[in-house]
Amino acid sequence: MNSLKFGAVLIMLISLPLYAFAAEDETEWNNTLKNRYFSGKTIEESDNVIELDAPVRAEDPALVPLKIVSKVNQSENNYIKKILVLVDKNPFPFVGDFEFTPQSGKADLAMRIRINTYSYVRAIAEMNDGKLYMTKKYVKASGGCSAPVGADLDAAMQRLGKMKFRLDTGVKTKEPTLVQLLISHPNLSGMQMDQVTRFIKKSHFVEEMKVSFNDKPILIAKTDIAISSDPNFRFFFIPDTTGTLKAEITDMSCESPTSRDVCKKGNTYTETYAINP
Repeated sequence: MNSLKFGAVLIMLISLPLYAFAAEDETEWNNTLKNRYFSGKTIEESDNVIELDAPVRAEDPALVPLKIVSKVNQSENNYIKKILVLVDKNPFPFVGDFEFTPQSGKADLAMRIRINTYSYVRAIAEMNDGKLYMTKKYVKASGGCSAPVGADLDAAMQRLGKMKFRLDTGVKTKEPTLVQLLISHPNLSGMQMDQVTRFIKKSHFVEEMKVSFNDKPILIAKTDIAISSDPNFRFFFIPDTTGTLKAEITDMSCESPTSRDVCKKGNTYTETYAINP
C-alpha cells in the first residue's frame, strides 16, 4: 500500500465513531459475568417478563435514567422475587440486587446509574420458582464512574442520609401505589477527583436499602458505586390498611472502588412516612 492510500485509510479509521470499534460486545458477559452470578443456570433472554428502558446515548453518563418494567402481576403464587442489574463494562459491573415480594404489587423499578463506557446494561429477573429471564440495552456513555464530585461536597456530607418519600395522590387500599424515595448521599465511586484538593476520594456509597410497610418487606436492595449520587428510586407497594412506610439505608466505604476486600460498614439512616389510604 502506498503512503497516499495508507494515509487515506488512517484518516478514515480515526474519523470513525467510537462505537464502530466498541461494537455491541458481550465478551464480558459470556466469559465472566454469567458464570460469576449464574453458573450452571439457564437464562431465557426475553422482554416478556421484564423490559429495560434506557437511552441509546446518555446525556449525562453519571446520571443515566434506567427503568425496569415488569410484565408479571405480583401474586402469592407467581411473582418476581429478585432483579439483578449489571453494566458489563463498568469497573465494578454490579449495580444492584433488588428483592421484591407479593406486597410490592409490581416489580417495576426506576433509578439513575453511572456508566463508564459503551456497554450493555442487563436486568435479570428471578421468579419465585427459580426461572431466570434477561433483558438488555446497549448504552453509549463515557466517564460516568469518574465524573467529578460536585462543587460543594462538604454541604452534601452535612445532608448525608436524609431521605424523603413522595407518593401518588389518592392512595387506595389493595392497589399498587407508586413511591419515590430520594436519598441524600454523594455515593462516591472511589474514582472521582476532589475539585479542590485534587485528590481521589475514597468510595463511600449506599450499600443496603430496606423498605417496608407495617414491617412487611416491600423492597430490599444491595447496591454499589454504579448508583448515581443522591440516589432516587421509584417502586410500587400495596397499602392494605393505614400504616407506616419505612426506609432504612446503610452505607459503606472501601479502599478500592473495584474490591470489596477492605471495606467498612458506615452508618444506618431511617425515614418513615404515614400512609392513610
